[in-house]
Amino acid sequence: MTISRRKFLKTASAAGLSVATGPAMSHGFDLPGRISPGPQALKAKRWAMVVDMKKCDSQCTENCIGVCHEIHNVPFIKTAEHQVMWLFQEPYENTFPERAHELISNRLKNRKFFLLCNHCNDPPCVRACPTQATFKRKKDGIVMIDYHRCIGCRFCMAACPYGSRSFNFRDPRPYIRKIHPEFPTRRKGVVEKCNFCQERLEVGQMPACVETCEKGAMVFGDLGDPSSEIRRILAEKHHARRKPELGTRPSVFYIF
Repeated sequence: MTISRRKFLKTASAAGLSVATGPAMSHGFDLPGRISPGPQALKAKRWAMVVDMKKCDSQCTENCIGVCHEIHNVPFIKTAEHQVMWLFQEPYENTFPERAHELISNRLKNRKFFLLCNHCNDPPCVRACPTQATFKRKKDGIVMIDYHRCIGCRFCMAACPYGSRSFNFRDPRPYIRKIHPEFPTRRKGVVEKCNFCQERLEVGQMPACVETCEKGAMVFGDLGDPSSEIRRILAEKHHARRKPELGTRPSVFYIF
C-alpha cells in the first residue's frame, strides 16, 4: 500500500514527535549516531532494495526524494557544489558506465536512474574512515555514519565509487525548510548520506521512499532470507548492480 507525500509527512511527523517525547530507550540513542531498536523493530540479516526502473517515473522519484530529504532534515542548497543529497538521479551512462555505448536504446539513454547509498557488503568507505565514524552494522549490513565521530576528512567520499555521500561545506540548518525534531540535524564539516531509514526500521516502519512510492517501484527486504519477497524477485527477474567489477557487492539492485 502506498500513501501520498502529504499524508506520509503528516503521519511521520506525528509518529516522530511521539517517539522523541517518549522514554529515552524508545528513541534509543545509546551512542551518538547509533540508534538502538525498539520492541517493534524490523529485523533482517542483510537489508537490501530492488529498484524497478520499468515502474519508476521521474515525478514519482521526485516525490520519494522530497519525502526522504524532508524527514531527514536534508538542506536545500541551490549552489551545485554545496548540495547535499541522500537520494538523487543520474542518467544511465553515469549509473552504469560499464554498460553504456553508442548503440544503447533511447529508452535507457534518456532515463534518469534513482540512486542512493548502496550499503555495500564490502564497503570501501568503512575501510577509508580513520575515526570509525563510518561503520557497517553487523546485525543487518546497513552502512551508517556517526556524525559525532566524523572529522570531515572526506576520505570516505574519495573511497566511495558511487558518489553517494555529501559534505556539509556550510552549516546546513539555515537551509532546512522545516526541521523535523525526530531526526538529528547535522553541522558544517561532516559527511552524510542515505541510511536505509534505519531510524524508521527501529520502530517497525519501512523506508520512507519505499512507503511513499506510488508505483511500487521499490521493494525492500531481507537479502539473507531465501523466502523473502526481494529474493523471489531477484530469482525471477534479470537485474544488475552498479560497478560489480569493483567487488563491493552493493545491496541495491536494479531492474530495467
